[in-house]
Amino acid sequence: MKTGSFRERRPSRRWIGALLLATVAAAGGVAAWRLDAQQHLFGAPAFADADDPRLVAQGAVLYGKNCALCHGANLEGQPNWQAPGANGRFPAPPQDHRGHSWMHADAELLHRMKASVYDETPPGYQSDMPAFRGVLTDDEMIAILAFIKSRWPLGVRAYQAYLNPGNQGLPKAAGDADWSLPIDCGGEPDRAGAASARPAATTR
Repeated sequence: MKTGSFRERRPSRRWIGALLLATVAAAGGVAAWRLDAQQHLFGAPAFADADDPRLVAQGAVLYGKNCALCHGANLEGQPNWQAPGANGRFPAPPQDHRGHSWMHADAELLHRMKASVYDETPPGYQSDMPAFRGVLTDDEMIAILAFIKSRWPLGVRAYQAYLNPGNQGLPKAAGDADWSLPIDCGGEPDRAGAASARPAATTR
């Protein structure tokens, strides 16, 4: 996954509209599932507001206690996270802009935090990502996600907001600051090729 610098540019409304249409087209096949998952797990559409200082501060503490051991104190993830380890499972990915969390809507991220992958995968599937249902409250998980999102560059946050219903999460600063989309623009890291060499039941 490329991690180049961000090209500064003030986006026009027309440019943002074109981006939104392209994003909706690309994400259309999974948008309904994401919203359904969000409503199923949280009772109503949940949203992690990275512009809420109180929520972000709470999330920083909770992240340090529950996530930093694997995903890193600075959201850096574990080494060689794009290739499976000796046990066949993928290391924990970064949660900053070098990873892929920003390529998913809040619904999907909260779903994964609450349920891990075990309600989506066949029996015997193994993952080092725990399910935090019963460990953290819904509000605590939302706070953690708000903290993670607050650490993303402005362009990354803007891209991710377009994946949410109603574009929730578009940074307040987006209308006043210069920013550009990430170079990768939503291209998922290629971990599938590496995964094909080992049993599907042992992926992260």
